[in-house]
Amino acid sequence: MNVSLKRIQAIFIKDYKEFSRNYAVSIMIVFPIVFALLYRTEAGDQAAIYAFIMNFSLAMLTSFVQACLIAEEKERNTLRSLMMTPASMLDVLIGKSALVFLISAAVLAFTTYLFGYETSNVLLLTAALGISILLYTAIGTICGLYSKTLLEASLSVFPVLIIFTAGPFALSFEEQYPFLEVLRYLPSSQLSELLMAMEVGAASGDLAKPLVIIAVWTIVVTIISFVLYKKRLMDQ
Repeated sequence: MNVSLKRIQAIFIKDYKEFSRNYAVSIMIVFPIVFALLYRTEAGDQAAIYAFIMNFSLAMLTSFVQACLIAEEKERNTLRSLMMTPASMLDVLIGKSALVFLISAAVLAFTTYLFGYETSNVLLLTAALGISILLYTAIGTICGLYSKTLLEASLSVFPVLIIFTAGPFALSFEEQYPFLEVLRYLPSSQLSELLMAMEVGAASGDLAKPLVIIAVWTIVVTIISFVLYKKRLMDQ
């Protein structure tokens, strides 16, 4: 499958223009920054608070914006036209994901700075957040493909927001409700565990496990998004 940088760039520029014009979607970049300002003076476990902000931001910004950009194209029937162009599946998905990835990376970096979170393992933190952005972008792609309108896309992201953001907190009831153990394998819970392990200076094995689980989630969900895109292409 050929990948054309020119086609990817054209899709990226088109999405950037749509994103900048749609204030209902672009306003999402404000929420992580507001949360960072609200919680940076909060007493308590800074790693846990920072993990909450990151998990919330990944769902509310990354998945939401990606889902809305795709749903907006479907609503205007431009996604169907895009599928019919010479652009390959990878051209379309990379082009439509690149903008969201860059926006998410910039906003999360700025949010981290505002919150004042510091770690001695910057590379590991960068890798974890980078892989997580890819994961939540793929989730947003799936939500967008199954939404006919912007409103449907907005609503489809809320279960993701609730489950992935609340999952790590629900683990505090794990002793009373053992079935909640399954939530430990959510990517959001693994990101929280990774940040807390980094905080206490855990061994490399303890740091690698959460990162591997997040990476597996990312690979599986990305493959699913590719398969669903091809299915939508065949249905047109």
